[in-house]
Amino acid sequence: MNRRPFLGLAAALLAALVAGCNDDQPTGQTAEPQETFRWKMVTAWPKNHPGLGIAAERFAERVNAMSNGQLTIRTYAAGELVPAMEVFDAVSRNTAEMGHGASYYWKGKTPTAQFFTSVPFGLSTLEMNAWLSQGGGQQLWEEAYAPFGVKPLAAGNSTMQMGGWFNREVNSLEDLRRLKIRTPGLGGEVLSRLGATTVTLPGGEVFTALQTGAIDATDWVSPYDDLAFGLHKVARYYYYPGWQQPQAVIEVLINETAWDSLPPHLQAIVSEAARAANLAMMDDYVWNNALALEELQRQGVELRRFPDEVLDALREESEKVVAELAAQSELNGRIWASMKAFQAQVTPMHALSEKELYNWR
Repeated sequence: MNRRPFLGLAAALLAALVAGCNDDQPTGQTAEPQETFRWKMVTAWPKNHPGLGIAAERFAERVNAMSNGQLTIRTYAAGELVPAMEVFDAVSRNTAEMGHGASYYWKGKTPTAQFFTSVPFGLSTLEMNAWLSQGGGQQLWEEAYAPFGVKPLAAGNSTMQMGGWFNREVNSLEDLRRLKIRTPGLGGEVLSRLGATTVTLPGGEVFTALQTGAIDATDWVSPYDDLAFGLHKVARYYYYPGWQQPQAVIEVLINETAWDSLPPHLQAIVSEAARAANLAMMDDYVWNNALALEELQRQGVELRRFPDEVLDALREESEKVVAELAAQSELNGRIWASMKAFQAQVTPMHALSEKELYNWR
C-alpha cells in the first residue's frame, strides 16, 4: 500500500484523539500530576529467603508495576530496619507503612493474633482462605487489629507444614517431654502443656540454636525452606505431620493512616496484589516442597511419623489450649466459634472430594 496516505491518516487519527482528550481540560490547562507514594515494608524474614522472603519482594514488585510507579514499596529484611519480632509494632507506630510476617509472632501484643496464622489440627489451606474471604474471617481479623491502627491482608500461605526437625527420636509422649523445642504460636503452648520446653525464635536464629544444642528440635516451615536453611545438616530426624500448622497464613500489615491516605484505585491495587501473592506462594510451595523433599531424602534425612499416642495427646491438649484462648475475650470467642462452624460446614464436602482423591491415588 502507499505509505504516505497511510501515515497521513494515522497522524490525523492521533491528532483527533489528543484533541478529544484535551476537550475535558479548560483552555490553557494540563492535567494535575498524580500524587506518588514511597512506602517502606519491614519483614520478619531473612533477606532473599526462599518462599517467605522472596514472596515479600514479589508483592512489592507487583504493586510497583500495577500502579505504574505511583506507589513504590521498598522491602527490608529482618534486622535491616527493625528486628523480626517488632514488625507489628513498627507498622502500628507508622515507622514503616507496611509489614510482612506471620500473626502468631505478635501474640505478646495481642493473643488474638494467633488465630490468624494457624490453629493446631484446624483449617486446611483451602479452608482458611475460604473462611477469610467467604466466612467472615477477614472482618474478624480487621476487628482484632483495629485497636493498633493496623489493617491485615492475607498475602501468602506456606500450606501444610512438617512436624519439625529433631535430634532425638520421639517414640512416646515421655520422649517429647524431655525436649527443648522452637515452636511459636498455639503449637508451642500445646507442647509446653505436655511438658516440653518451648521457645520462639525468628528464622535467622534457628540453625545456630539447633547446631549449638541450645534447642533439641525445631519446626520451621517445610522442605522448601528447611533445605535452604540447611537444617538437615544439624538434625537427624524429620517428623510429620505438621499438626501444629496444617497451613500458615502469611500477612501483609498496613498502617491504617497510610492506608487511608491512598486513593481508591491504589487501595484496590494493594488488595489485588495481596490476593495474587497469596496464590503465587501456594503454587510455589506445592512445587518446591516436592523437589526439596526428594533432595533431602537423597541426602539421607530420616523421615519419621509421630506415633499415634503422641498425636492423640497433642490433639487433646490442642482443644483445651484453643478453648482457653477463646474464653479470654468476647472477640476471641466469636472468632473460634466462626472457625469451628465453618470447618463443620465444609468438612463433609471435602470428605467426598479431596480426601477420597488422596486416598485412592
